[in-house]
Amino acid sequence: MRYQDINAETIDRWIADGWQWGKPICHETYEKARHGEWEVFLTPTKPVPHAWLGDLKGKKLLGLASGGGQQMPVFTALGADCTILDYSPKQIASEKQIAEREGYSIRIIRGDMTKPLPFEDAEFDIIFHPVSNCYIEQVRPVWKECYRILKPGGYLLSGTGHYLNYIVDEKEEHIINSLPFNPLKNPEHMRQLQESDAGIQFSHSLEEQIGGQLEAGFRLLDLYEDTNGDGRLHELQIPTFLAMCAQKAVRQ
Repeated sequence: MRYQDINAETIDRWIADGWQWGKPICHETYEKARHGEWEVFLTPTKPVPHAWLGDLKGKKLLGLASGGGQQMPVFTALGADCTILDYSPKQIASEKQIAEREGYSIRIIRGDMTKPLPFEDAEFDIIFHPVSNCYIEQVRPVWKECYRILKPGGYLLSGTGHYLNYIVDEKEEHIINSLPFNPLKNPEHMRQLQESDAGIQFSHSLEEQIGGQLEAGFRLLDLYEDTNGDGRLHELQIPTFLAMCAQKAVRQ
């Protein structure tokens, strides 16, 4: 089985067990967003600055690996024309469920972001991409595809993981792994993931995460760090996630 399919099955299983990032927003939260009271997340604990998104009325927005009925309903309530691409059937099902409940239209695509994205050049104003590229081996091709499908002047908002989570043991007390963390090449890494039912995950360097966006042609406008939200690294206030706001050049 392809690792992408293993991850889709794993995430669906997490959702069935009550995974935080697989719980759709309630009707009250949707209504608050319609009246200007809202927050969305690219990383575990810090909400995205409203200034990163601006006025969404009429904007074409892609939620890339962003299913689950958490962000797209908010963006729709704020006036965006939303498309969602996700590989988890349950995350896709949640998007359909919330759209039907609230009575709005959304384009929903089950797709694998490790493949060329099924969109036209310069199709979107904004791409919203929460932490998810830890589940794919190569991130640079994703950044290139994001650049291609954004309009000139469009924005890529991305949440990414540091590599720190992959070098420590389960209690986050000792360094036990070398980098890069790649279970397809290192059997010990695969064993650790299987024992913790963590799917197939990969570490990515800042050269891949930040440098990859710059190589694709983006201009980095802003960023912030975040923690895991729980565990020893969080208690020690050690950042393990990075959120970035990048822009495609206005003129090509």
